[in-house]
Amino acid sequence: METRYAPIPARLMRAGTVVRQPVVEATARVQPGDPAISVMTDLRQVAAVLVDPDVDIEAALRIMIRRNVRSLFVVDVENEIVGLITATDLMGEKPMQHVVRYGGRRGDIRVRDLMTPRARLEVLPLADVEHARVGHVLATLKLAGRQHAIVVEEDRQGHEVVRGVFSTTQLEKQIGEAVPVDAPARTFAEIEAALSR
Repeated sequence: METRYAPIPARLMRAGTVVRQPVVEATARVQPGDPAISVMTDLRQVAAVLVDPDVDIEAALRIMIRRNVRSLFVVDVENEIVGLITATDLMGEKPMQHVVRYGGRRGDIRVRDLMTPRARLEVLPLADVEHARVGHVLATLKLAGRQHAIVVEEDRQGHEVVRGVFSTTQLEKQIGEAVPVDAPARTFAEIEAALSR
């Protein structure tokens, strides 16, 4: 005997309807000796925020604000990572330096102009992260002078995939104190200044 199903009653959407966002759970406090994996944003649980390289930087900044993130993976039409853009890239000196160097206006600048290209992105293997502690992550971010660290693993086909991200923002929430990350010294004067601290 065939079961008959009645259609679900539909109605028009009301004005002001918003998309429900995931409930952000309170973050557990951690100590430097706790497992590093406990402070990693696991991209199996939380969707990464992506942006096209040809998007203007003001639109990229709006995406960050709307999604409450400080970095975006820059991907091509094949969804392959071509770079990373951070809030520091968008709100720091880079836009003005680009305008001075190439002319134009801030509104003409695209994500591709300021992003860190894939070839310069350093990554941490998940196998190493699984054996590391929060203190190791802090030391890694401080040494690199970065606010983010990308964690990768291989999928079943042997392709490298981004599995997670460490961020100073998340670490600060979970440790309960500021995580100072200075940009690494790149000139002899910067190295000398760093050593004199």
